[in-house]
Amino acid sequence: MSKTVKRSDEPIWWGLFSGGGVCFAVFVPAAVFFLALALPLGWIELSHEQAMRAFGSIFAVVFVGAVIALPAFHAAHRIRHGLYDLKLQSKHLIKWLAYGLAFVASAYAAVNWLIFTFC
Repeated sequence: MSKTVKRSDEPIWWGLFSGGGVCFAVFVPAAVFFLALALPLGWIELSHEQAMRAFGSIFAVVFVGAVIALPAFHAAHRIRHGLYDLKLQSKHLIKWLAYGLAFVASAYAAVNWLIFTFC
């Protein structure tokens, strides 16, 4: 007798959820401090050339992913399971909409980063 094991994609979503939570707790406050306080108040001086060099690096790609994409998937996962708790019946539609919107937000941020950096 052969039992077929149904594969689940839940570990992927839970991994993005936990990674997004950690990045939201670590990188977002640092980004807010740097972009909303330190630069405008003049605590840190950053020339245009330095900013363009920094935004054109691989670290900027990781930063955009950590600050925008991972928290978007974290929020999508919370929204998805919150809607499940509210007993909404269309689980596949909720799943595709939640993670699809997180992907669209992440892609939009990445495209805007590319346009800003290379144009």
